[in-house]
Amino acid sequence: MSSDYPSFSGFKLNKQLLSAISDAGFEHPTAIQQKAIPQILAGVDLLGIAQTGTGKTAAYLLPVLMKIKFAQGDSPRALIIVPTRELATQVLEHMNKLGKYTDLRMAAVYGGVGIKPQIEQIEKGVDILVATPGRMMDLYSAEHLVLKKIQMLILDEAERLLDMGFKRQIDKILGIVPMKKQNLLFSATMSDRIQLLTDSFLDRPVVIRIEPERRTAKSVSQVLYHVPNLKTKTNLLLHLLTDEAFRKTIIFCKTKATAANIGKYMERKFGEQQVRIIHGNKDQNTRMNAVKAFHAGEIRFLVATDVAARGLDILEVSHVINFDVPLVYEDYIHRIGRTGRAFQTGDSVTFCSPNDEYHLKKIQKLIGQKIPVMEIPAEVEIAETPNEENQLMLREIDGQRKKDDPEFAGAFQDKKGRKPQPFLSQRRKRT
Repeated sequence: MSSDYPSFSGFKLNKQLLSAISDAGFEHPTAIQQKAIPQILAGVDLLGIAQTGTGKTAAYLLPVLMKIKFAQGDSPRALIIVPTRELATQVLEHMNKLGKYTDLRMAAVYGGVGIKPQIEQIEKGVDILVATPGRMMDLYSAEHLVLKKIQMLILDEAERLLDMGFKRQIDKILGIVPMKKQNLLFSATMSDRIQLLTDSFLDRPVVIRIEPERRTAKSVSQVLYHVPNLKTKTNLLLHLLTDEAFRKTIIFCKTKATAANIGKYMERKFGEQQVRIIHGNKDQNTRMNAVKAFHAGEIRFLVATDVAARGLDILEVSHVINFDVPLVYEDYIHRIGRTGRAFQTGDSVTFCSPNDEYHLKKIQKLIGQKIPVMEIPAEVEIAETPNEENQLMLREIDGQRKKDDPEFAGAFQDKKGRKPQPFLSQRRKRT
């Protein structure tokens, strides 16, 4: 921690913000906050590269709240673009907490809910607006939103915005906001696409990098289990979760169907009052209520797809379990970053099936380390792999090898009367 700013009082923040910071229990600024806040207050464009969980949201919100200062006019003067509804609500929650002693009018607009209440709120006047790109453009196109007074534009989770295909909407937004303004861009990683966006969006930016790029947070421990099939995964999951140390746990699944099935399985084992499930097919209110219940400690387990991998800022998450290895490799960093936040420590566990080993190697290359491997506990039954599941995994492995070697003919054979060798044909014998 830099000695220049040992506390928030070292920044040029007003009493209202310092009081709110004190109420929130924030004692010392994080590394990204120490470096970014003075630069943003000075009015420069900024590119911030920081891992999830490092406090980057407050790193831009505090200067925004300081510079916008007080309610004025009807149209927003600061615009924060985020990729998901979950992140929009999280940013608004942070902003309400930090701006509680100001008269600033703050709002969030996003899809998946009715647009009429959002229109009504905008018409009452908004100083700072958080928005997902699609809903923001809908409101602008329908002439419910005026952007000619924007003084500050922030793109948060920029790499996720690009991953989700929002480049076209971002270009439109940049074309309709004023040319003269302060621009901020925050990303967990630095890629060629982020560099291109930086070149088109920022004017001679100050670049701040916190921690090595594409590295997992040091506050999160990582372990890996090699599992042969879905049944064994489920057996191992149940075994782990019976340990009360898994007191507040997020279980990430690859697909909506898997999340739904695992969630229902856990409801049967632990009771419906201990589990919530969130994925893209759940309506916005259901997802928000699930997150609120988990945040408040009313439930013990949250089963989710990668819709929750970024943007959830929930303290005291004890464990993250990757029931499936993510196919978007950077999502591994974001998933396990849901624990070990705000100077706390956390634990992550990953289950790796044979058809996930290809993706595991890519992830380990991305994060620059090998994930320690644990033996499956003797109490866990290692089930026989069903022939159909075995064939599906072999086909997937063939597809992976063809990606790296287009001339690979394929090792999988599925001829009548000839079954492929299963990965594990017998249950492990107990001694």
